[in-house]
Amino acid sequence: MKSNRPVNLSLSTVLAVNSSPVAIASILHRISGVVIFLLIPVLLYVLQQSLASEAAFAAMKTDILGGLVGGFLVFVALAGLIFHLVAGIKHLIQDFGVAESLQGGRLFASLAIVVAGILILCALAWMVL
Repeated sequence: MKSNRPVNLSLSTVLAVNSSPVAIASILHRISGVVIFLLIPVLLYVLQQSLASEAAFAAMKTDILGGLVGGFLVFVALAGLIFHLVAGIKHLIQDFGVAESLQGGRLFASLAIVVAGILILCALAWMVL
């Protein structure tokens, strides 16, 4: 008799299944989308305050964005946008029938992670310099 009851998998089994580049890229794509969604109100508030007047713009630039927390929030928003963009482009390319095989999907997922990582490091260097 075959049972359709759920099976409790061990942690090592779950990690082995979810450690492929395709799973990692998918999880990171979802996380980056959530990060972007959560940071939209914060970034809109900063934009609204900066557009109020020249003094408000200067204050926002030095006090909020010039600090460690503001810089970190801007970097997290940039990193989320960059990864989400690269993963979205990967999905669009695959929608045209490119790399639909298992090996092609793994290659494209790895390529997306590497390209996004390089672009995020470039954004960090741009912010620091």
